[in-house]
Parts: sequence; C-alpha cells; structure tokens
Amino acid sequence: MAQVNYKRLNRYPRIGLALSGGGARGIAHIGVIKALEREHIPIDILVGTSMGGVVAAGYAAGLSPDELEREANKLARLRRLLSIVDPGLPNAGLMRGQRLHDYFETRLGNRTFADLQRTLSLVSVDLNTGQEVIITEGPIALAMRATTAVPGLFAPVEIDGMRLVDGGVLNNLPVDVPRKMGADFVIAVDVEPDPNEPLYNLEEGYRWLPNGLARTVVVIDEATRLMIRVLKEAKLRQYPPDVIIRPSLPPGINVLVGYNRVSELIAAGEGAAEAIMPEIRRFLQKASPSSVMSEAAHAHNAQYKIQSEQSTGNLD
Repeated sequence: MAQVNYKRLNRYPRIGLALSGGGARGIAHIGVIKALEREHIPIDILVGTSMGGVVAAGYAAGLSPDELEREANKLARLRRLLSIVDPGLPNAGLMRGQRLHDYFETRLGNRTFADLQRTLSLVSVDLNTGQEVIITEGPIALAMRATTAVPGLFAPVEIDGMRLVDGGVLNNLPVDVPRKMGADFVIAVDVEPDPNEPLYNLEEGYRWLPNGLARTVVVIDEATRLMIRVLKEAKLRQYPPDVIIRPSLPPGINVLVGYNRVSELIAAGEGAAEAIMPEIRRFLQKASPSSVMSEAAHAHNAQYKIQSEQSTGNLD
C-alpha cells in the first residue's frame, strides 16, 4: 500500500474516492458512499470512469446517497430505461446517446464543474489520439455522456476536435487521478468481477439477444474484460491506493444487464465498505488525533448537507 503523505495535512487529510466502471455493477458505488457518509468519512475529491463517473458526478453535484438510490430505482423500470435508448445505426454506435445526455442534463441541470460542491474528474479516452482525457471543466452532463460512451454501444462524443469514448478503454479504475489532484488518502472501489472467481456463463447474461448476436457480444465482452483487467492491474501496481474496496457482486451483471437489482447491488457495496472501515480509520487516525478527525469530519459533512439541501431543490 502507498504511504499517506502527512506533510501537507492541516486538520485532516484530503480524501479521494476513485470509482470504477462496470455497467450496472457500478450501482454498488452508491452503497459504498452510503457507508462512508454514515461513518462520517468526508470525501473531498471524486474521480470516476463510466458508471463510476455517473455516481461520482451525481454525488459531487449534491445528490445524497438516498437520492442516487431513488434515481437508480427509477431507471430499474424497463420503460424508463428504454426512454434513454435512441438507436443510432449506422452512425458509430448502436445508440446515438443524445437521450442519455438529455437525461443527465435533466437530472443535474446546466451545472458545470465550477458549480460542484466537491472536486470532480471524469475519465474518458480520445480516439483521435489514443490518449486518456481527464475532464475537469465544462458542462457536467456532456462529460458524463463522454465517460459512458461505451465503444460500439454509444457513438463517441465530439468535443474540441476530440472523439471521446468510455474511459474504461484505458483506465477503468482511475486510482492515479485522485493523487494527482491533491488527495492525501485514496480509496478505490473496483466493481469489476474478481479474476480469481470461476468464470460464469456470459452468454446467459445476453439470453434476450438473438443467438448469433449474443455469441458475438460475449466474445467482445470477454476480450474487453481481459484488456481492462490487464491495464487495471498495471495501474494498481504503479499507483496503489491506500484502501481498495471490492464488493462481492452476483454474476451476470454488466453494461446491459442488471439495472433492476438496485437493492442487492447497493447492499453489496455498503457491506464491502463497512468491512474495510476499520482499515480506513487506522490510516486516518495516523494523520490526526481521533477527536480532531471526528470534529473535522462532522463539520465537513454538515457543510455538504446544507449545500445539498439548498441545491437539490432545483433537481427533478
């Protein structure tokens, strides 16, 4: 594990939270945040890729974990989920993604990164240069659309001469970004399947597709998972977080399947965070006396609670 840099600390460390992509599996991030809030662990810096980026952006914009859960439950209804689907063939993706962008904008309004209550970065990749792009400014809805632009599923987002797609292509668990943004203590949440667990029948998760198309999607899924895993492990070795949380999630949940299992996924994230909470507290207590840490955390969360109550009045 990386050592916490205490030289710059005043009352308590700046805590960064890195949330991975993973489709519907990313709903578990809500449970992790719920547990952190309950234990008064203040999050100063949020970084997310794909679904992790969606949860990070919502939380940074002032939505509470309960509000995020309610929104996830709304999307669990098939009719609501289909409302953000806009077929886009043959235009660079199965879906154009405009309805997804409109959904994000409806939920968060015209907020920009400058309007957020917590520091936020969303990870994307520019197909033109093959480089990772860390989005830290501009409209939040557009950045969320870019970080969730799964290649082949959603058309890329064109911004300033770039063609942006899902950040998971190069950095699905962005553990390096919070540290570069000034975090003294990094908590990473990885919702991808454990590579040590037996592989489940991926095709079962796509049984609603025609047989030929299901097999094609499975091959793409397997290849993508392998690529993401190799890149992620390399990143973890180079930029080890202080704590990593890996919820135990049921098989068969991916970018297309599992959005109706909100309670189960959130409970898994919450349980995994609770299990590792003693380790988080041990790290934080090294940085400052427990009394000071507790006082700072309560004040920190109270500030965000007030801001959240003021901001969420404009949210649908």
